[in-house]
Amino acid sequence: MSSAHLLIIGDRAALSWVVTEQRMAFPAGRSRAAQALEEGDEIFVYTTRGCFRNPTRDLGRVVGRARVASPVRVLEEPVVFGERSFTEGCRLEVSALARFREGLVLRDLVPRLAVFPDPATWSVRMRRASLTLPPGDAQVVRAELEPWLLPYEEAVEAYRWEPVSAA
Repeated sequence: MSSAHLLIIGDRAALSWVVTEQRMAFPAGRSRAAQALEEGDEIFVYTTRGCFRNPTRDLGRVVGRARVASPVRVLEEPVVFGERSFTEGCRLEVSALARFREGLVLRDLVPRLAVFPDPATWSVRMRRASLTLPPGDAQVVRAELEPWLLPYEEAVEAYRWEPVSAA
């Protein structure tokens, strides 16, 4: 039986890469989180409040649904975002996305989710690469996310991002 996970993304460039390349990478030292993912597992893509570098305006949102499409393995060449190196990864099959910078606000669901036993400190559990959801929580997130989703092909273009380079 497959599991469900929140894939926690805190950087716009990383979000663009994950969604457009349909891959996930984990930083060195996060092997346990990476190994929790198995081929066929359900993934809910979550963007943190700081993902777009404006945490006073943005909210943490579940923005997509995917499946793990390959086993997690050590990457031949690490993926680098900023100063962070990501050494393990897997392929994803992203099936649906919310419109860019929209989606299900996770904090609104926290009191209903068992994965957050203390709603007052729920955000502490989000300081990781992924979070495994109990089956009941996955069902709640799946149902609440559905109205936000568009087919992948209809929404993916807005997620493409090329950083502006200094001239």
